[in-house]
Amino acid sequence: MKTLDTDFKSKHGGSAMTDYLEEMPELVIMWAGYGFAKDYNQGRGHGYAVEDLRNTLRTGGNVDSPMPATCWTCKSPDVARLMEQMGPAEFYKGKWKDKGHEVVNPIGCKDCHDPETMNLQISRPALIEAFERQGKKMEDFSRQEMKSLVCAQCHVEYYFNKNVVEGSPYLTFPWDNGFSAEAMEKYFDEINFSDWTHKLSRAPMLKAQHPDYELFMTGVHAERGVSCADCHMPYKSEGGVKFTDHHVQSPLNNVANSCQVCHREETATLVNDVYDRQDRVLELRKLAESAITKAHLEAKLAWDSGASENEMKPILTLIRHAQWRWDWVAAANGLGFHSPTEAMRVVGTSIQKAEEARRELAVVLIKRGVKYPAQLPDYSTKEKAQKVIGLDMELLRKDKNDFLKTTAVEWDKKAKERQGTLMNYGK
Repeated sequence: MKTLDTDFKSKHGGSAMTDYLEEMPELVIMWAGYGFAKDYNQGRGHGYAVEDLRNTLRTGGNVDSPMPATCWTCKSPDVARLMEQMGPAEFYKGKWKDKGHEVVNPIGCKDCHDPETMNLQISRPALIEAFERQGKKMEDFSRQEMKSLVCAQCHVEYYFNKNVVEGSPYLTFPWDNGFSAEAMEKYFDEINFSDWTHKLSRAPMLKAQHPDYELFMTGVHAERGVSCADCHMPYKSEGGVKFTDHHVQSPLNNVANSCQVCHREETATLVNDVYDRQDRVLELRKLAESAITKAHLEAKLAWDSGASENEMKPILTLIRHAQWRWDWVAAANGLGFHSPTEAMRVVGTSIQKAEEARRELAVVLIKRGVKYPAQLPDYSTKEKAQKVIGLDMELLRKDKNDFLKTTAVEWDKKAKERQGTLMNYGK
């Protein structure tokens, strides 16, 4: 229940609601033609997982509901129940709204624990399948490793693979070449995968989800054997009983139990150390966002000026790789703190590729008589940026509100029916 607490806000995160598109309108341009350009907020606590997925404009409404049922996978222990009943491939089929009446309980015990023994368990097949392709079995991992892997079921990069089972957007982790941004980029390039075609630049784009585990695995805490739970669910004692704190929150709101178990510095010093690293990552991120945004807009100008497919193909690859590497860091929680050195390295390569794309675009534009630097539209606010990419936000919000009115009664009735049944799943 404590995951419903939204009171804590750190300098760069916490559990409070934050509209990232308001803070960084460049993201609207970067995601033109994709759902994130409509709506992108700071993730709140686990207790809001179902509610926030229902409400986000990304899942659409009566008219625009493009997302598959796979989108429910990480949001509820009802998913574990449904997968046990029908199998993962069948669960993934159909639209997300088709299973909304079944997925009603937010993230809970069954997602991470065996309901009989309370031992840590993996309830989502994608993680197991990813390790099996690497020749690893779940029983080979230690309990300390499991304290991170139960988180890695969801806090990872993934994509919808339509080649595993026909008609099923099968949830898959792109780990076959490794965890790094470059390894996953190579994986996607080799299978010629893209999440969407950018509306302005026409680049075949990749959308990173939240590769928290992958970025964490490149950092010093993972190298020293620290788990996700050690920091986000530290031990506490009540009534002589020692157990992990299931508040599942930012360590900065619980420095004594999370950080000072190992670090001897004062609280203010430790918090400032975190902010110092995050500030440096953010400084580079903003440079990448600015360059990538301009590259998309300049690419549209190039197309409008008569650029050829042959001229644009290498430029679009640079844009694809630049945004992927930026997103591999930006989409992960913690603003790079899980591995600051790797985060800054990867964002640095993003900036390099974005600026290389812009140099090539300058040549294309000048050849066609376009004055350079080119005159770009005003995207200084969320609203202005959404107009630039042609989004009718009033229509989208009306459609979503109408959808929620027609589904809320049925879904909420099911929620009441399901209450109290969670502990029986799997028996």
